[in-house]
Amino acid sequence: MGSTFFYTTLCFIALTIVASSAEEFKVGDAVGWRQPSQNETDLYNHWASNKKFHIGDSLRFEYRNDSVIKVGKWEFYHCNRTHLASAGKDGTRTVNLNRAGTFYFVSGDPEHCKNGQRLAVEVLPLHPISESPPQPFSQAPAPSPLSISASVSSAVPLAFISALLISVFVVAIAGLA
Repeated sequence: MGSTFFYTTLCFIALTIVASSAEEFKVGDAVGWRQPSQNETDLYNHWASNKKFHIGDSLRFEYRNDSVIKVGKWEFYHCNRTHLASAGKDGTRTVNLNRAGTFYFVSGDPEHCKNGQRLAVEVLPLHPISESPPQPFSQAPAPSPLSISASVSSAVPLAFISALLISVFVVAIAGLA
């Protein structure tokens, strides 16, 4: 009975670590979601280029007297919102990045979009277990016990892979007891 509690606790801890790897990004950081000035029309492209987005992450848009609309590629490049995928108008909107690929967002005001208030983010398939700063060349990084799971390059979420591996491990151990 004690070993069952131990393995259940081990599974819980492992799944908590995997689930906590998802990040929430505030779009535009301190600037938020607003119409860029004439000198900063590339504001959101620059913001997104400094980030890595993964399945399970989310984007939080914060704005005043505006809105954000998730659109397709054509609507993004033409600032056309005739085929709305989804819209939000309440001042704060969080969008879950639930698949790999490109997500497109524009302001609900076509003029704002034309002035650069639009965002395209490329979502990568898996979220790494941890992103630590690079180690100096003289130090060899310690191998991660979960590095095999982190290197899988399919669109299967890391949490599912980890849960499956832990379940197999627990069943195998339980069978030996």
